[in-house]
Amino acid sequence: MTSDIKERFDLTTPATKPAHKDHGFHAAYLNLLESGELARRAGIARQHLQACDLCARYCRVDRLRTLQGAVCRIGEHTVVYSYGAHHGEEDVLRGRNGSGTIFFSGRNLRCEFCQNWQISQKRARHQATTEELAAMMLDLQTQGCHNINFVSPSHVVAQILEATLIAARQGLRLPLVYNTGGYDSPEALALLDGVIDIYMPDMKYGDSAIARRYSHVRDYWEVNRAAVREMYRQVGDLQLGENGLAYRGLLVRHLVLPNGLAGTEKVPAFIAREISTNTYLNLMDQYYPCYRAGEIPELSRPVSAAEYREALDIARRLGLARLSG
Repeated sequence: MTSDIKERFDLTTPATKPAHKDHGFHAAYLNLLESGELARRAGIARQHLQACDLCARYCRVDRLRTLQGAVCRIGEHTVVYSYGAHHGEEDVLRGRNGSGTIFFSGRNLRCEFCQNWQISQKRARHQATTEELAAMMLDLQTQGCHNINFVSPSHVVAQILEATLIAARQGLRLPLVYNTGGYDSPEALALLDGVIDIYMPDMKYGDSAIARRYSHVRDYWEVNRAAVREMYRQVGDLQLGENGLAYRGLLVRHLVLPNGLAGTEKVPAFIAREISTNTYLNLMDQYYPCYRAGEIPELSRPVSAAEYREALDIARRLGLARLSG
């Protein structure tokens, strides 16, 4: 890691400031820590890296030895683009002190319109060992952040589990947020059961053919629905403390795309009928053409006000009352 990140924490000294106490809950992973299950999960996850199935790409590459054939191009260690208190997340996550976000480089999706393409596609930032990742988590707790928010974590599940084990042993107590593009494997989600407190998946598309065209993955709609079902089974509806901050549950994001390309009529219908009408849904209107979208006519303009109003109307008609945007 380069000095600009190293200067933000001392890797030899664990954070001593008490965890933020405004959430008033017991983080799920602490139960697994006490029983020894968290250590067992971390060990199993590392074994999965030897024929990686920890995202729905199923590259089956031995990431401990080579990056060749691995779509994410991330090996034994994570690559962290940046980390810090983030005040741009949903109100229920950011609170007063911000969500403690860790942005991972390298992803399992290849979205032509990626709004964070500098993070996801360049990958040339700060390689971090699991000990350094744990130190970041503890530093965010010391800063008073309300949670630890792993952004684009699907390809680094094994490293996250090992870092969580290290950090929890040194006093980490904050809820963990799994902020994912939604292309997650059941193998990874099984390892995360009882570890993650808040799942925040994207539901990007309601059609796998469109997902294949614009994000270059197969069976996105099928994989995504299965993943969201499992996430909901693990954590249920989003629960808020008296302070209005989330401490457990499911929060879904859906970015409305121009020309109906996101399949917005299908996503809220799935949530309402197969998950819960009490699902917290962030229906986002901030799409703008970036990365390669300007070269694709149907993606080369922002979403219109009429398109977004239609998306809201669809969600409301289906009985989804916990909407934000």
